[in-house]
Amino acid sequence: MKSPRRTFLAQLGLSSIGVAWTGSLQQSLFAAAVSNNKLPRSTPEAQGVASEAIVAFLDALAASKHEFHSFMLLRHGQVIAEGWWSPYRAEARHMLYSLSKSFTSTAVGFAVAEGRFKVTDPIITFFPDELPDKVSENLDALKVKDLLTMSVGHAEDSTGALRRQEHWVKTFLGLPIKNIPGTAFLYNSGATYMLSAIVQKVTGQRVLDYLTPRLFQPLGIEGMTWEVCPRGINTGGWGLSVRTEALAKFGQLYLQKGRWKDRQILPASWVDEATTFKIQQPAPDLDQAKKKSDWHQGYCYQFWRCRHNAFRGDGAFGQFTVVMPEQDAVLAITSESPSMQGELDLVWDHLLPGMKETPLPKNKTEQEQLSQKLCALALPAPKNQPTSPIASRISGKPYKLNDNPMKLETASLSFENSRCTFRVKSDQGDYPIVCGLEKWAEGEAAIPGTPPSLTGSPPGIKSKVSAAGTWKDENAFEMRWQFYETPHHDTVLCRFDEDKIRIEFLNSITQISPGHKETRPALQGALA
Repeated sequence: MKSPRRTFLAQLGLSSIGVAWTGSLQQSLFAAAVSNNKLPRSTPEAQGVASEAIVAFLDALAASKHEFHSFMLLRHGQVIAEGWWSPYRAEARHMLYSLSKSFTSTAVGFAVAEGRFKVTDPIITFFPDELPDKVSENLDALKVKDLLTMSVGHAEDSTGALRRQEHWVKTFLGLPIKNIPGTAFLYNSGATYMLSAIVQKVTGQRVLDYLTPRLFQPLGIEGMTWEVCPRGINTGGWGLSVRTEALAKFGQLYLQKGRWKDRQILPASWVDEATTFKIQQPAPDLDQAKKKSDWHQGYCYQFWRCRHNAFRGDGAFGQFTVVMPEQDAVLAITSESPSMQGELDLVWDHLLPGMKETPLPKNKTEQEQLSQKLCALALPAPKNQPTSPIASRISGKPYKLNDNPMKLETASLSFENSRCTFRVKSDQGDYPIVCGLEKWAEGEAAIPGTPPSLTGSPPGIKSKVSAAGTWKDENAFEMRWQFYETPHHDTVLCRFDEDKIRIEFLNSITQISPGHKETRPALQGALA
């Protein structure tokens, strides 16, 4: 399958690596990039980065347990390397999980700059009609800045409690606050939701709509979506989906202290306030943790401090915008990894040492090697054997399923033209997924329980998917459904025993997360 990688220089008919980067060419391409709402492109060496360092990073990544979906590296405002692991692609959105928090923080920054409220304002003043009958001393003392710094004072993250109710604001305000606000760090996505609710309360707009003319349009970011709570408020702490280049632009805006082109989009004073140390995360041995952990460098306003004097927004499974002021660099990553710290370790071990203060001589060999690696990035489709002696016998025949919590009634697999169409039906609908045989096939899926998500999947919503299947043996057909607008995939195994079928589901969150359980039971049935 041809790589879906799209670069600005490629669109101009030039290679993104190895271009003779003269001053006039750079200015012309920069102007063209601006007019196309794309970041300007350059070569690593022209911006003082060794191509071999990026190659070493990609090689270390390939040998690791981390599954990258995309990355974009900027130096001095120029994209010097970028790639998408097919079937992921540049034009697709990607779910951000908690990296959404940094965008919510930015919305707060705009609202504060416009004089709509202050970070020292008490929370109870925004929601006088949603307060509990008795306002505790700690609730009375809770301020906007305590939400921003994850120091609400709750004993545990409030998100679970909110999601069990219809009225999230009222639920949040009714939770007991154990500690004095501002004194103890506890990661709390419900706090970010409350920031979103406050912005909507004072502006009359959802955070997504409020940010559009202030952030997204000036940066040329399009196609973004954001989940909402039952009452129509953007979830704030999660739920935003954007393209990889949007993450890179967002990081570059913060690197430039809120300035974009010739405009001060966001006050520089807010950028400084939002990205500097505010509160320390606890650890049994804090001194040791500070040496090795990027989660113990201090928390800001919905941003994290990093080692090497960097800061970042991040989301579950490895969604990153890393800003490195000392190196004048930004790194955007989307991925699914069991160790986000391990991903950052690769950045510090391989990319950081390759960044020099001045431009480097062209290295044609290394630049060509890097270009080849970037163009070949892909997640492998499952492969074992493309067919089975039983494929023609079972093809298209419906299996009646036993009673199951998903309320699915029948299942079938149809093999034709190097593809398999897996289909389940219920009284609510018909749910097909087309799989290539040992190669990716494009489609959509709305099977109950898909796509996998820590925050739950809305029922009946179609998700973009690339799917591939292979025969593990002559009686077992295995599929991988890659939901390429999320970090996740499903592995689905269909076992056949004479006239019986057993369908087993395993989502990728369960595969890499200890303690996380697959919620979908195996489906069993027999030929109708």
